[in-house]
Amino acid sequence: MGGQRYAVRSKSTSIAVSGRWVRGGQGRPTAPPHAPSSVTQLRMGPRTVLVTGGAGYVGSHTVVELLEAGHRVVVVDNCCNATPPPTTTTTTTDSHKGDDKDSYTDDKDKNGSSLTPTTATANHNNATTTEEGDKDGNKEDERRSALPLALQRVENITGKTLTAFYLVSLNDVDALTKIFAKHKIEAVIHFAALKAVGESVTIPLEYYANNVSGTLTLLQVMRSAGVKRLVYSSSATVYGVPQYLPTDENHPTGQGITNPYGRTKYFCEQVMMDLAASDQDWGVLLLRYFNPVGAHASGLIGEDPRDIPNNLMPYIAQVAVGRLKALQVFGQDYDTPDGTGVRDYVHVVDLATGHVAALEHVWRPDFNGCESYNLGRGEGVSVLEMVNAFSRASGRAIPYVVKERRAGDVAKMVASCTRAQTHLGWKATRTLEQMCEDTWRWQSQNPRGYV
Repeated sequence: MGGQRYAVRSKSTSIAVSGRWVRGGQGRPTAPPHAPSSVTQLRMGPRTVLVTGGAGYVGSHTVVELLEAGHRVVVVDNCCNATPPPTTTTTTTDSHKGDDKDSYTDDKDKNGSSLTPTTATANHNNATTTEEGDKDGNKEDERRSALPLALQRVENITGKTLTAFYLVSLNDVDALTKIFAKHKIEAVIHFAALKAVGESVTIPLEYYANNVSGTLTLLQVMRSAGVKRLVYSSSATVYGVPQYLPTDENHPTGQGITNPYGRTKYFCEQVMMDLAASDQDWGVLLLRYFNPVGAHASGLIGEDPRDIPNNLMPYIAQVAVGRLKALQVFGQDYDTPDGTGVRDYVHVVDLATGHVAALEHVWRPDFNGCESYNLGRGEGVSVLEMVNAFSRASGRAIPYVVKERRAGDVAKMVASCTRAQTHLGWKATRTLEQMCEDTWRWQSQNPRGYV
């Protein structure tokens, strides 16, 4: 395939290996019953995985790990929150960007198809497609040019080729149905959803229409295709205002949720729990993200907001690189050590390896039901602690101004990730310093992102 394989890795990239250790035990809705005494390493052959929202931040890093684990990867993304393929322009005019870091998902679907066909190899109802095929000459150049830039770089990093990419909306039932039939999908990782907490307060109908409706459509197509293995990108916002810290998976959900975004995630979780309870063939893992940050160690892929970011780390990075003048700190009167909000930050590559571990779990022959898992580090970092850490990593001062609190924010959110370590064999290992160093490498090498 075209492009050089990039071998740069951070010290703990191999954590994916530990993520592939899966413990036995009968699956149960919401929570595994106990930690079995023995550990079994699953040696799976290549599987075909559909990744919705795979061209975005968490999605693209997860695709790297899936390809490196040997899986065949089909990506569906309408790129309303990701840089679209160079040969394609989207027709959507109101691109929603910026995610509040109470939100933990990836690329976002809007209602209906939002794209224009290109010279790619196939089309499904205005769905732009690129598929693995003839790698010679112009055909390979054409295939590559129909990929979003992030996915072109994913192929460069791994030296491997995506099975297919489809520029479609999750609400396009016909296109999704044809994709499942064509590729014989064996499992789905579902990232696609609108994700900005603050924005969800101002346009809640769009959030319910996209996040809930798109998920229902996907589940219906999966059921019709007989594909009943799903890893869902959920959010710690389902816990609402935390009643205790660190927050574990037994914490009540759906109570005191402060924004429509969090409620859409809660509603989707409930649908999946009900579905798994109604049909024992379903196996679903709900991954409740805490705050993903960082970038791939190569510096080739990272978080690339298309407007002024609302999440902390890319805002700091853009200040450091000179794109923005100063960081806005929303509130310095919280009941925390320095008055600023505290969050549990997890490196995006650690998060990506968690998805590989989750897939191996849902593919266990004895697994069914619906289980929830927190993915974080279990350590809180304040806004000002992050500012100081990034300043050390970049060697640049990070000026900031304090603003009023932001609607929907909570003072502190820290995860308990014991369940993921016990039952998935997964643990985040990358440090705050690595998060900042990798983010700075990405931002300094790509000051304008993928543009």
